[in-house]
Amino acid sequence: MVFSLNIVTAHHSDDNLDLFGKVITVDAGHGGRDPGTRFGNILEKNLNLEISKKLEKELIKNGAIVYMIRESDVSLNSKYDVRKKRSDLYRRIKFIEDKKSDLYLSIHLNWYNNAYYGGIEILYNNINKNNKLLAGNIRDSFIDSNIKTREIKTTNLYIYRNTNTPGVLIECGFLSNKNDRYLLQKPSYQKKIATVITDGVIDFFN
Repeated sequence: MVFSLNIVTAHHSDDNLDLFGKVITVDAGHGGRDPGTRFGNILEKNLNLEISKKLEKELIKNGAIVYMIRESDVSLNSKYDVRKKRSDLYRRIKFIEDKKSDLYLSIHLNWYNNAYYGGIEILYNNINKNNKLLAGNIRDSFIDSNIKTREIKTTNLYIYRNTNTPGVLIECGFLSNKNDRYLLQKPSYQKKIATVITDGVIDFFN
């Protein structure tokens, strides 16, 4: 089984940090044999991971204890699994719950046949009453940073309807949109996304 359990723990002496002691799991979507969406040789799984690593750093900087579901190009299923996609998703849920996370952040990219569609999109499931609040806080943070952001939506995808841990799906842009695609490949923009998400998480806990 290919399964990365890389743990990064923050140790801070200053307990006045905004996220001090909060346990947050970052889920970089797709990986391994599952590339996610793509545009030519630009693969969603790779950009998800780059954004997630920068998000990890921002959360730690603010005092959080961060667990990364993956830190390399791997999937969470086994070659022996019949339903590979479902087993990957199941293991992501188990990882989130086993770490007793205060919340999780699932990082993905969007695609739509109409290349006009662009911007950040945040989705949540009503399984936990705090999910909508978290989605709203993160969306407000993007709006405050003048980053194009769509209305929050609900989702019934497998992960999000099957864990009671508070969390959201953050679609960090549309690979099908020329402007989004250009920005998403820039490390400075990836870092900005990470900082904005962290600000939204801080607002949520405050």
